[in-house]
Amino acid sequence: MSDINRVALLVGATGLIGSQLLAKLLHSPFYSKVIALTRTPLTVRNTKLKEVIFDFDRPDASQVMADDIFCCLGTTIKKAGSREAFRKVDYEYPLKIAKLAKLNGAQKYLIVTAMGADPKSGIFYNRVKGEVEQELKGLDYESLHILRPSLLLGDRKESRAGEKIGEILATVFKPIMLGPLKKYRAIDSEKVANAMMILARNPENGIFVHDSGALQQFS
Repeated sequence: MSDINRVALLVGATGLIGSQLLAKLLHSPFYSKVIALTRTPLTVRNTKLKEVIFDFDRPDASQVMADDIFCCLGTTIKKAGSREAFRKVDYEYPLKIAKLAKLNGAQKYLIVTAMGADPKSGIFYNRVKGEVEQELKGLDYESLHILRPSLLLGDRKESRAGEKIGEILATVFKPIMLGPLKKYRAIDSEKVANAMMILARNPENGIFVHDSGALQQFS
């Protein structure tokens, strides 16, 4: 499929990074069509946008068809209500979409996980993120980009007290976060969205892991 006719599929379009990425995908001449799989209706209207109210527990495989897949799904244990519910959103759904899309001919998969992702981590959050990365690496996509941002900065739809405190501390300590410590700096969510757009244009095939320090360059 030629570049001018490429189709993008986005999951997580209502989140902090996903909402910014959706706007960029719709504005980009690189994609002729953008499919957004969502559980709740979007407020965005655009002739390039195909909005699909999607049941992630009983997915319709025919709706998961595109060239490039962008996964911005993510929640917290507190918001999800339990570890099991968190794992469903951050592990089961991204993997399910990846498998269906691959069967339908998708070539690229880009996902936002988290700094510290490690399938052997003693921290549940990091372990789940690491496990989904590990599974995705085994799906044999032509191109897999894993983005591991640090604490995300940006205007969230819901207030998270812990993250708000983290943002304040990140601002205070930013001047001393140099050299090897740079990857621990908080990062603007728009930089992550920009990174996904730019990395999707990368013609190289393979598995690529981008830590938060590397993502800082995508202004």
